[in-house]
Amino acid sequence: MSKTALFFPGQGAQHVGMGRRLAEQYAGARRLYDQAREILGFDLAELCFRGPASDLDSTVISQPALFVTSLAALEKLRADSPDVVLGCEMAAGLSLGEYTALVFAGAMSFEDGLRVVQRRGQAMQAAADSTPSGMVSILLLELAQVEQIVQEASAHGTLAIANYLCPGNLVVSGENAACERAAELAMAAGGRAIPLAVAGAFHTTIMKPADDQLAEALAGVAIRTPEIPVVSNVDAKPHTDPEEIRQILIQQVVNPVRWEDSINYMLAEGCTDFYEVGPGKVLKGLLKRISRKSACSSVNDSFDETGGV
Repeated sequence: MSKTALFFPGQGAQHVGMGRRLAEQYAGARRLYDQAREILGFDLAELCFRGPASDLDSTVISQPALFVTSLAALEKLRADSPDVVLGCEMAAGLSLGEYTALVFAGAMSFEDGLRVVQRRGQAMQAAADSTPSGMVSILLLELAQVEQIVQEASAHGTLAIANYLCPGNLVVSGENAACERAAELAMAAGGRAIPLAVAGAFHTTIMKPADDQLAEALAGVAIRTPEIPVVSNVDAKPHTDPEEIRQILIQQVVNPVRWEDSINYMLAEGCTDFYEVGPGKVLKGLLKRISRKSACSSVNDSFDETGGV
């Protein structure tokens, strides 16, 4: 029997205008933005709806913005297709999206989740500011080739594979000189290299100061056993113990995102119908590369409900 799963996007999916139509047409979505203004102390809705992009793209803004907007999209799904939400049997989120998935699964309140996500964005931005670094998406190469590139480019600085997204799509993360060398080596090997518009080397040891700050933020947060399994980025498995979840979220900042393994776990558990809930369609595209047979619908501010396969 097929199972339904939801997944939630991570940083990079943001765009000016996101969530505006959701807030206009769904009272539940509007309430989330109103709550966010009270919790954060600034008008997140204004930044999401009208920008400027330079502010929305900053780590300290984009993380809470995506968290709230993805949950606003969930309100649309809840209103229009309640059976999908009630029948959902598993969830996952890419990096930041794991927090959204945990809130959806009842492991964390919206208020606590937003406060932690805000602190997470601030801590990651501070860590990035202390070490000039970045991320590069490497396409069309095998894992073994990218591992060799990382080994060679590491002579120029800290570098590691940060995101295992899908076959032929891996992201390396590290100091700028090492990233530049990795891009050169990838293109020489017949691949493509695309520098990402991010503040720094996320999901590497360069983020080490951020995990300590995140641990402080999470220490005061009530975490409950999720009502449905939420697959972790760190080890591509669900966790039921609240303290394990807390530790996994801390580890996530400095460990690679194992998205391909996470999707394969969900497929092995019988998930065939997926819904990408939040801005963009990046996760839908990754799913196509992992399992062409799986259906994926987009639930976002463009109001594209069918999504295709």
